[in-house]
Amino acid sequence: MAKKTTPRNPEFRSEALEAALKAQDAAAVAFALRNDKVIVPLLPVEGPAQVRVFRRDDADKYMLLLFSSAETYVRMLPNETDHRVLAYDRATLRDFIETNIGVLEAIWFDVAGPHAMQAAPEDVLEALVLSTDV
Repeated sequence: MAKKTTPRNPEFRSEALEAALKAQDAAAVAFALRNDKVIVPLLPVEGPAQVRVFRRDDADKYMLLLFSSAETYVRMLPNETDHRVLAYDRATLRDFIETNIGVLEAIWFDVAGPHAMQAAPEDVLEALVLSTDV
């Protein structure tokens, strides 16, 4: 179930992902995604949770924005009042990307900075697949 969150709620923070982004270390980002959680923004709608994706004005595909904490999501959209998020584990994020890979052009981490990183959806999916999964 989607939760409205306060920015400093520790349930909605990944220190491992935060440190990996600060170091700009792609391998550490992959490790954090596999072994911890990532914060996924949701649309502020009633009913089932819906992941919020973003699109450039003229783009055909969407960008998935993921965050190391709810606080970094709030920093991106400070004028909004309803910041709903979920914490996704590896399996849940993998399932979402597999289902939507055809409409995703990029995945951004902590896009509001100060340590943003971008990756191709295929690269993130590859990082989420463990050798025991195949």
